[in-house]
Amino acid sequence: MSLKALALNCTLKADGSEESSTDAMIAVLAEAFSQYDVTVSKTVRVAALDIMPGVTSNVGDGDAWPGLREKILAHDILIFGGPIWMGQISSIAKRVLERMDAFLSETDDEGRMPSYGKVVVAAIVGNEDGAHFASAQLFQALNDVGWTIPAVAACYWVGEAMGAVDFKDLDETPEKVTKTAKMVAGNAAHLAGLLRSSPYPG
Repeated sequence: MSLKALALNCTLKADGSEESSTDAMIAVLAEAFSQYDVTVSKTVRVAALDIMPGVTSNVGDGDAWPGLREKILAHDILIFGGPIWMGQISSIAKRVLERMDAFLSETDDEGRMPSYGKVVVAAIVGNEDGAHFASAQLFQALNDVGWTIPAVAACYWVGEAMGAVDFKDLDETPEKVTKTAKMVAGNAAHLAGLLRSSPYPG
């Protein structure tokens, strides 16, 4: 059975018809994952959902997190995508991390969180410095709540600070990005396959 990956686009743009550089980076990773027999589901534009603030898995009527949580946990690999704003991950990305805090109290009899055995990688874009800091923010938080991070887990592109060219505006994907995406996908698929066949003992 092939592995499944889900991509979250944590852009600030709620309108799914509006172009997003994060979508463009996710597409590069999706192409790379297809080479490793990984099926990538339709990307979720998180800002289009009403993900309420909180640190539980359901904060009440109208909260869209329970449905997204279920979808995330139905996949083997999570592609956590988002832009850099003010040198950091977006507020939408932070909201997702905050809601995953609930995993800490949702362990099974062996002490394993719902995310145990699942792999996460990052897709980061921006026109300023901060890709390393953004990935550090993501991976520390995600590891705290049970996700497994492979070697070379981030694929990113940053343009000139205060520049006008976005990743989605490039005529072609830079070779380094394509090469990194292949490594990210290959390592993630390998690790996810190992964890499926041999889960963490708890």
